[in-house]
Amino acid sequence: MDQISVEELAQRLSAAESDIQLVDVREPPEVDIASIDGFVNLPLSQFSQWAEQVPSRFNPHAETLVLCHHGMRSAQMCQWLVSQGFTNVKNISGGIDAYSLVVDSSIPQY
Repeated sequence: MDQISVEELAQRLSAAESDIQLVDVREPPEVDIASIDGFVNLPLSQFSQWAEQVPSRFNPHAETLVLCHHGMRSAQMCQWLVSQGFTNVKNISGGIDAYSLVVDSSIPQY
């Protein structure tokens, strides 16, 4: 599975690349504590509620970056997206926790 570092994510976000898709699979209370602008929240616990919408909401050939707290749930989502025909999926290594530690300390840790 392809990975992207939080430093690379920060560079891509600051360049305001419009062709990347950003998915956050954490739970709503986690997103309320700490989030990064531009990410669509698809909580894994609500998979049955949003799974059928993924093909119509996202381009399976666009670069898709997936975020969670530390990188485990996002890795699961990446595997599922690939199984659904997505061709350019990357897990954000270390998740939002690493982003807070390395890139933006104003994002709360939890």
